[in-house]
Amino acid sequence: MDVVSFYKAEFAEHHDVARRTEAALVQAFAGLLTACVGSVRAGGKLMLFGNGGSAADAQHLATELTVRYKKNRAPVAAIALTTDTSALTAIGNDLGFEQLFARQIEALARPGDVVIAISTSGKSPNVIAALKQAKTMGLVTAALSGKDGGDLPGLADHLLVVPSDTTARIQEMHITLGQMLCGALEIELGMAD
Repeated sequence: MDVVSFYKAEFAEHHDVARRTEAALVQAFAGLLTACVGSVRAGGKLMLFGNGGSAADAQHLATELTVRYKKNRAPVAAIALTTDTSALTAIGNDLGFEQLFARQIEALARPGDVVIAISTSGKSPNVIAALKQAKTMGLVTAALSGKDGGDLPGLADHLLVVPSDTTARIQEMHITLGQMLCGALEIELGMAD
């Protein structure tokens, strides 16, 4: 393997996807931000979830919101539905893996909350079931995805589809968009300098 060529090609693809994401998603990002600000100001919370690397992103972003992003400030109510091992294993064992997030939403969500799915393909059955559950409860739904958005169009009120078919590049844009959301929330909620 030519390491230098590989290195440069990875960065070139990253930069290309980043530019296309920047151009394509500004309005969708603004809509998601508005929904999240409205929820938090009204006493609601943000609920994030996904599988694998997306589960790690959900946990990462929820932590940025509840603890701090750029500065010490009041916490933002956010929870990752991927971190309670007792709930995850009980739901998976008793109700099936497809119900992993839907059951938690049913139990924990309240009117005014925003649920944010993270799914590279947009085809994960447990993510789809969760968004359907959220819709039946009248919650605001959002999703970060890639490729063609999979089965998420129509299920997410705010859908940010990264214009790429490469899983790694989609995931890179998801964490970038998520951290931008954290920073923008701090500003919009008057928590940033």
